[in-house]
Order: sequence, then C-alpha cells, then structure tokens
Amino acid sequence: MISVKNLSKSFGEFTAVNDLSFEVKAGDIVGFLGPNGAGKSTTMKMLTGFHTPTQGEVKVNGRRMSKNANRLQRDIGYLPEGAPAYSDMTTFQFLNFIADIRGLDKHEKRDRLKEVIDQVELHQVLDKTVDTLSKGFRRRLGLAQALVHNPQILILDEPTDGLDPNQKQHVRQLIKNLSKDKLVIISTHILEEVTAVCNRVIIIANGAMRFDGTPAELQQQSKYHQAVTIKLSYAADITGLLEIDGVADMEVDKQTGEVTLFPEPGKHILGPITEHVQHYRLPIDRLHVDDGRLEDVFANLTQEDA
Repeated sequence: MISVKNLSKSFGEFTAVNDLSFEVKAGDIVGFLGPNGAGKSTTMKMLTGFHTPTQGEVKVNGRRMSKNANRLQRDIGYLPEGAPAYSDMTTFQFLNFIADIRGLDKHEKRDRLKEVIDQVELHQVLDKTVDTLSKGFRRRLGLAQALVHNPQILILDEPTDGLDPNQKQHVRQLIKNLSKDKLVIISTHILEEVTAVCNRVIIIANGAMRFDGTPAELQQQSKYHQAVTIKLSYAADITGLLEIDGVADMEVDKQTGEVTLFPEPGKHILGPITEHVQHYRLPIDRLHVDDGRLEDVFANLTQEDA
C-alpha cells in the first residue's frame, strides 16, 4: 500500500504540489491525471523517493519513504518521464545492466530478462543501440526496465507516450495483467487511458486534488451522462423532442446534424424518445445513449481556478 498524507512540494516561491492526500492498494490501477504542469511528474518523483517533500509524507507498506528510500525502492518499478537510458548500449545490454543493478542472480536474471522481453515485445531490437531506437521502442524499453526485478509497485509516467495504436493496446493489456498482483499508478494526460486501463482516477490541477473516484463516477459528472443523441437521415421537424417527458434541454450540432437530448435529474429518457420517434416516424439513422464525455468533465475540473 502507498499512503500519501498532506504532500506538498515547492520550488522557491512556486508550489508544484499542494496538500495531496490519498491511499492506493494492491489491485488498484490508478490513473493520475492532470493538464501539463499540474504536478503529476513531481508527485511521481516524491512517491518513488527521488524528490523530498516540502511538507507531508509518503509511506510504502507502512514505512516512511524519507527514512527508508533505498529499501523501499527495491519494491518499486519506475518508468520516469523521458525514460533515460545509456545511448551507446544495445537494448539487451541495457536490460542486462539494469538486472545487475537490481541485484538479480545469474539464474533469476536469465528468467526475468526472457520474461520482460517477451512481455514488452522487444525481440526485434535487442541488438540495436538505444540511440537508434524509435520513440515507441524507447518507451517500451523504459517499461521493460521497470519490470526487470518483478516489483510489487509500478509507477509509470506516460507509459504509452509515443506508441502507435496497436502498441498502446498491447501495453494497456499488459498493465491490466500486471495489476492482478501489483499496485499500479499511471501518470497521464490522455483521457482514453482512464476508461481503457484504470479502475480509479485521481485528477489534480495546479498541484491540488480535484477528483478521486472510479472512471464511472467521473463520467457521471458529465452533462452528457445518460443523454440521448440521434442522427436524422434527412431534415425533419424536431421541435416536439423538447416536449418529451423527462427531457430537460436539447442541443443541435449544425455540422453533423446530430441532436442531443439531455435528461432531467434522475430521469431515463431513452424509452420516451424511442416511443416519440416511432410514433412520428422520424427518419432516424442512428441513436445512442451517452455514458458521459470525459473531456467535458476534465475541462470543468481543471479550469475551476481560471
């Protein structure tokens, strides 16, 4: 378990992280979200012991990071922002070096290197030097080095940055599989990462907590949650849609022609809308219920101060 209490970090007069408190337990995949400059990377560096908090404390399994950093870091796999590596080493040489630094014996090292190379799919670049790798492969190499020693805790800063869609899907599935017996924290500004991977979301802005809950709870804060959007095959009279029981408001997208109907609080409007459409034989091409739009909620939560 990771426990964070009243965590703050200042650089001179600038406060990067301001009074954060939360706990993370094994089995959690926490998406740590925020706009650029929100304090995500600074928080990750304090969780891993690379930054000392100005105030507050981080505890890992009940031990204070400030007093036991060297010991606790053995149980942490960390993918930092940028994933620095020795550019003149080959991919395999670098992973072998990391395994030695982590103190793996000969047999354990052989088994772990084989496993992480398979997991992250690095076979085709094992003999290539780090400086010749694409951004995507460098990111995968960074993820592999975080896994070499089979840590209990994974702290990953932008793990899918630079990956193509297929690589992103692979890494996200890998993270899900790893979370079965590990605690995983993912720092990201990519909203789709939340619904694709995480079972919990923490959002910060200007270094302060804005939200802590499940992805479903986050979506429920969207004004589009349970809204019904319809697309007409051709122009038709839609004025009657606002009179449907339970419909509070209507929004028309002039570019796409889509009509979105918003429910009154606590109302489900799919049934009444379907009955209305059938009764008046409206030319419906497409109809769907919205779970909620994360971009909408994220903007509201992170732009409060502005």
